[in-house]
Amino acid sequence: MPNVVVLATGGTIASRRGPGGAVVATDDPSALIRDVRPDVSVEAHEVVRTGSYRLDFADFRAIADAAHKHLARPDVDGIVITHGTDTLEETAVLLDLIHSDARPVVLTGAQRAADVPDTDGPRNLSDAIAVAANPSAAHHGVLIAFAGTVLAARGTRKSHTTASAGFTNPAGTVGTVIDGHVDIHATTIRPKALEPVTEDFDTTRVDIVSVYPGGDDVLLRAAVRAGARGVIVVGTGIGNAPRGIAEAIRELSDDGVVVGLATRVAAGPVQAVYGDGGGTDLVAAGAVPLQLPPSQSRMLLALLLSAGHSPHDVRELLIHHT
Repeated sequence: MPNVVVLATGGTIASRRGPGGAVVATDDPSALIRDVRPDVSVEAHEVVRTGSYRLDFADFRAIADAAHKHLARPDVDGIVITHGTDTLEETAVLLDLIHSDARPVVLTGAQRAADVPDTDGPRNLSDAIAVAANPSAAHHGVLIAFAGTVLAARGTRKSHTTASAGFTNPAGTVGTVIDGHVDIHATTIRPKALEPVTEDFDTTRVDIVSVYPGGDDVLLRAAVRAGARGVIVVGTGIGNAPRGIAEAIRELSDDGVVVGLATRVAAGPVQAVYGDGGGTDLVAAGAVPLQLPPSQSRMLLALLLSAGHSPHDVRELLIHHT
């Protein structure tokens, strides 16, 4: 019988309404795994119990360390992480960036709390355990099992605030889970794994700054004054910005700040095409075009900066791992 370790971190899947009506993470791991899959040996451990909107870099590292700890055990066939949906995409990509083991790590959660009649948590958890226990999911890195679909960690983002199918990936699905049957129908393409997360990750500041019509460089420069060693600029379209942003990026890059260029658009590449302040000027000024969503690009940049690489090397690694 396959053996799957469930690492609980809180989130809606573990949440119930309190006396005032607000939903908070309440259930312990034993409550989560009760009667989920009789055909799989399941053990559960708690890493943290909170809403994922409250997680910080130290929490992300703790989750990564817990997964690494249990993957060191030869009796474990796969890992499942229950997680709040707000920042599930950040944890998923961080784990995938450093995942060098053949065994699957699968994240899941819920859009509806544990104490509502139509909660989706038990079904999602059962599906995630089925994926983690299935040999066909090996060598696919970190996956997300949600609402009957299996998605690659990279590129996945929360795309609906409340719908049961709350996550999408522009690359499509890796597989499906129907009545407990796992069908992996695509292969994930992943760069070589990066170094494990270190304690320096906890205090590495990387900010996200969105640009918009009529905007300026005030927020970008303020982020750096606040201590950001890296900034993800969220451009319009394929990666464009209003006047003044390119010059700010040039000055900050010359000072050793690493600037990544993402897009506010849900799907499609970032490309250096337009001038007059567009992507061509931003890239020429030092911005690195990124193909991950802004939330995931931030995790990649923070991981690289915390590993002690020079700004030049970080820029090169960004190109190869986005």
